[in-house]
Amino acid sequence: MRTFHFFGWPILTGVLAALLIIQLFPGLLTPEVHRIEIKETQVSGQDKPSPSPLPSYADAVDLAAPAVVNIYTRTVVRQPSNPLLNDPFFRHFFNTDRLPQQERIQSSLGSGVILSPQGYVVTNHHVINGADSIVVSLQDGREALARVIGSDPETDLAVLRIDLPELPSLTLNTSDQQRVGDIVLAIGNPFGVGQTVTMGIISAIGRNSIGLSTYENFIQTDAAINPGNSGGALIDSQGHLLGINTAIFSQSGGSHGIGFAIPASVARQVMQDLIEHGRVIRGWLGIETQDLTPRLAESFGLDSRQGVIIAGIFRNGPAHQAGIQPGDILIAINGEEVNSARVLMNRIARLRPNDTVRLQLVRNGRALSVVATTQERPQPQSR
Repeated sequence: MRTFHFFGWPILTGVLAALLIIQLFPGLLTPEVHRIEIKETQVSGQDKPSPSPLPSYADAVDLAAPAVVNIYTRTVVRQPSNPLLNDPFFRHFFNTDRLPQQERIQSSLGSGVILSPQGYVVTNHHVINGADSIVVSLQDGREALARVIGSDPETDLAVLRIDLPELPSLTLNTSDQQRVGDIVLAIGNPFGVGQTVTMGIISAIGRNSIGLSTYENFIQTDAAINPGNSGGALIDSQGHLLGINTAIFSQSGGSHGIGFAIPASVARQVMQDLIEHGRVIRGWLGIETQDLTPRLAESFGLDSRQGVIIAGIFRNGPAHQAGIQPGDILIAINGEEVNSARVLMNRIARLRPNDTVRLQLVRNGRALSVVATTQERPQPQSR
């Protein structure tokens, strides 16, 4: 009995403690199980949950893509049949006009955008320049020979026309409400692989002084643009045309995330002028301008760099008739400030002949205002 008292109470106490622990923590008697949490969804591409956890631009592409076309050009290149005659030294001794010539077909590719159900297609001037034949291929598989309605090297735009029934066309977004950071999509035919869509944002607006064309007011984007995209569409997230893709900034020829598009408003004006008049009609004041640098502003005794310098005047041009003189500082046109010669040139070009414009100037430190009537800008020499 004493043995029970000596060993029994500790044993009984241990058993009761064990039962209590098992009651409170039943998982101690089962092996540890590793649970893997996997999140899944059965949402298909056609379902449209609200709000959408994964934004899609498929509707915008479905709206725009049928109106974006592939353009294939063929150019006949004639060269002397003897390769030695390509050397200027040998050509000096022969009359190459009378020697036999061999013809070689040079092919090129690009993209275009149908902007009218009547079959008008806008593309880049450099895509079709010098081509002997142009074939336009639609997304639905149809093809047609295109004829050139007109071309404008100064904006690098051209207008073609195809004769096919029931053509799709793109809606233009010509507002000036786009902001840096807006989502944009580029649609074209890069490297001839077929219609391709890439996505990016608007990186900058109003880019100029790039050296691509005379009138530059580009939308810059980081959407991938490659050779073959030229003339294709840059659209917004609603599927409306923002611009015509025209060039990339690259040393290797591939996309480095710096692409440029001509605004839809410019494309519309060029297309309308080429269709209605056979040429692009631009306003002209007959002035040559120069940007106002800090050193020049100091030499003219100006407190700020606002304005551009009138560097030259065309005799009997609108500016000459209005009394503007070389050396005047043009600070505003129709009440809008002027700070860049390139921007001023684009602004004047958007005017129409016989428009009346009010110019605010500074001459010898004195402010003055003159009124000029624009004329049509003389057509440049053909390239």
